[in-house]
Amino acid sequence: MGGPAHDEAHVGALGSRLNWLRAAVLGANDGIVSTAGLVVGVAGVTTDRGALLTAGLAGLLAGSMSMAAGEYVSVSTQRDSEKAALALERRELREQPEAELEELTELLERRGLTREVAREAAAQLTARDALRAHARVELGIDPDALANPWHAAWASCLAFTVGALLPLLAIVLPPTGRRLPVTVLSVLAALVVTGWISARLGAARPGRAVVRNVAGGALAMGVTYVAGALLGAAGV
Repeated sequence: MGGPAHDEAHVGALGSRLNWLRAAVLGANDGIVSTAGLVVGVAGVTTDRGALLTAGLAGLLAGSMSMAAGEYVSVSTQRDSEKAALALERRELREQPEAELEELTELLERRGLTREVAREAAAQLTARDALRAHARVELGIDPDALANPWHAAWASCLAFTVGALLPLLAIVLPPTGRRLPVTVLSVLAALVVTGWISARLGAARPGRAVVRNVAGGALAMGVTYVAGALLGAAGV
């Protein structure tokens, strides 16, 4: 019995790590594309390093804070829902234990166990920890690993910041005549990497994901540059 439980724990831990890694890659990708679009758009109006740095920093800070706030709100809502579901399950176990035992038995039967084995397993799980058994089998929740909004917020903020630093540095560090091409090439190369990683994490073919990622980033930079150039030509 120790082997399968041990394997299941590893599978759950691996799934959790992959979800966090996938979110980090997507957050970095957002930082790359949004900040690149912003600084390239400003570069269509001016080549002043101070203006480019100000715009890039503003985009980095606004984007990272927005990502953090959004993740915090989203994961807080998820955590509240999980806690509410656990509270309801705890009350049902207290008020109608026999009905809950039967419910757990039926759930285990649906997973392929015979009636007798399911009943015995449900009884043993209930005797050990009824709430944890129902949380995992019925609700799909691990009471010991509820979603943490602070972890999600900090992870999203950090991932976005790391991604945004690339276009920001690429637009302000090179000499004036090379800023735009260096930024565009750096961003497109980074998007190839993030597209490939996200595809591999999702067990998808990387070619199509990379093309979509690069095309989206190129389109964002192209649109913002043209908009900036038009505004600059209009004297805005």
